[in-house]
Amino acid sequence: MATVADVTVHEGHWIGGERVSSPVAFEDVSPIDGQVIARVARGGAEEAAAAVSAAERAFPAWARTTREERARLLHAIADGVEKRLEQLAIVETTDNGALLRSHLRGVMPRVAHNFRFFADWLLTLGHDEFDTRGHRNHVSWDPAGVCALITPWNAPLMLATWKIAPALAAGNTVVLKPAEWTPLTASLLADITVEAGLPDGVFNVVQGYGEEVGAPLVADPRVRRISFTGSVPTARHIAAAAAPNLTPLSLELGGKSPLIVFADADLDLAVDLAVEQYDNAGQVCLAGTRLLVQEEIAAEFTERFVVKAATLRQGDPRDLSTDIGPNIHREHFARIDGFVRRAVEAGATPVIGGGPNTDLGGLYYRPTLFTGVAADSEIVNEEVFGPVLTLQTFRTEEEAVELANSTRFGLAATLATGSPERAERVTARLVAGTVWVNCFFVRDLQAPFGGARQSGMGREGGDWSFDFYCDVKNTVFAPGGWNG
Repeated sequence: MATVADVTVHEGHWIGGERVSSPVAFEDVSPIDGQVIARVARGGAEEAAAAVSAAERAFPAWARTTREERARLLHAIADGVEKRLEQLAIVETTDNGALLRSHLRGVMPRVAHNFRFFADWLLTLGHDEFDTRGHRNHVSWDPAGVCALITPWNAPLMLATWKIAPALAAGNTVVLKPAEWTPLTASLLADITVEAGLPDGVFNVVQGYGEEVGAPLVADPRVRRISFTGSVPTARHIAAAAAPNLTPLSLELGGKSPLIVFADADLDLAVDLAVEQYDNAGQVCLAGTRLLVQEEIAAEFTERFVVKAATLRQGDPRDLSTDIGPNIHREHFARIDGFVRRAVEAGATPVIGGGPNTDLGGLYYRPTLFTGVAADSEIVNEEVFGPVLTLQTFRTEEEAVELANSTRFGLAATLATGSPERAERVTARLVAGTVWVNCFFVRDLQAPFGGARQSGMGREGGDWSFDFYCDVKNTVFAPGGWNG
């Protein structure tokens, strides 16, 4: 057991309704101050197989559980999240360095909402029956089986429950592999599921490194669905492991999203949207890290951006007045710094930032904006996943669209314009799974979410989640022919 910010967290796996240890452990280090906060069980092939076995045993009974009972249990889990919201928030802030303010006000309430939304959506899930030459067609969503869910570290519990909730609602059993840098709230969630009355084996957690426990998990032929959020290189490994078993995949991968500002935009709004891209120290897959600004307003936009960014307060994320906390891990911090150094060497100009925050030390990186970047440069085309933005200018609408679509990614895009006609024209041509017009990060679970190109495959949300986590079946009934 570990004590994190006065909250007791179990360091073992959760398999088949029991806490399970491993012969070895790994250190979980807080990005806030570099202190070891837990020594977590380090799983491997044995633990992965045991978790799948537990989930497989639990599946038949859970799949037969009525929709109403599954929905009731998901609401009970949501109740448990809300009861322990402050504990979950402080543990996750300590574990991943994201703002406590955000966890309290938005992230953890969203965790509870994830369970409630899919519980309620389950009860309305259906398709109108239709006729084919007098035959009645009936569409149903059958549970698929064991689901392997592999989740990232930037919003650990929220993004995990985005997958867990629909998978359980659909009648599947789950094996969750949380990111090794942020495993603790997944362990707390296991406790909450017990308190809610979820049957043993329906929800399981295996901890450890991807190559040791994640790889055998996704290669297990008993796994019927795999959902992953993370990097493109890891997704390739997962897809290769799943291929021999033809296991269906849902992949939400990286982004290098554009934020396009036209001269007719509300400039104050556009600047606010741009500075908002530093949220979570830039560790947001959806962030519009490529600022594309129409040439005639670029100077004024940049001037206002610099003024606005200077108001951001960087520091301890547990302080509710902090706007930007640390980055997640020393390896990732070095990666961000490498991108910035190479950009400078290539001729880019840091208008603000450009290096670590030496006043704070540790893993605090100054919010950075580059100008003078080449369209084919690394800093423009590769996902940094840190507080680093680039600014490019364009002259025409055509050029804006061309720049926006110029990377191999297609996760999201943001557009600032005062013209509804332009908004319609431009959004229709953008390659992106989600486009925001004069807003950012407005997200409804009934909307489809996912990416184009190398930003992933599949969609999550509403019916799309159930289509993935179920075997959708059509039954055709002939007219008449019944005995009695």
